[in-house]
Amino acid sequence: VQLVESGGGLVQAGGSLRLSCAASGFTVSNYRMSWYRQAPGKERELVATETSAGGSTVYADSVKGRFTISKDVAKNTVYLQMNSLKPEDTAVYYCHAPRGGRLYKEYWGQGTQVTVSS
Repeated sequence: VQLVESGGGLVQAGGSLRLSCAASGFTVSNYRMSWYRQAPGKERELVATETSAGGSTVYADSVKGRFTISKDVAKNTVYLQMNSLKPEDTAVYYCHAPRGGRLYKEYWGQGTQVTVSS
C-alpha cells in the first residue's frame, strides 16, 4: 500500500494549485479518503474528506468554498483543488487512508509542500 502526493509548490496569494495523491495496493473508491495539512509549529489538521459511498464531502471551515476534494476511480487517485490561496494555507499537505477493510492500519503519504506568498 502506498500513497504518493504531488503538485505542491510556490504560488502567489490568490493563485491555484491541484494536489494529487496516487494510491496503490487498494482502491480509493472504497475508502473515506482525506487531505490533512501541517504548518510549522502547528498540529496536523483535517482539510477535506470524501466519503467512500455517495461522494459526500466535508471541509474545514477555513477552506470551504476554496478547496475541492475529488477522486478519479480510473486513475485510483485523489485530488485537492485549491483556489484563492492565502498565505495561511502554507503547510505540508498529506493524503490519508483510514484503517479498515483490507487496510490493517491507516496510511499517510510523504507530504507535499505548499507555500503561498503574500
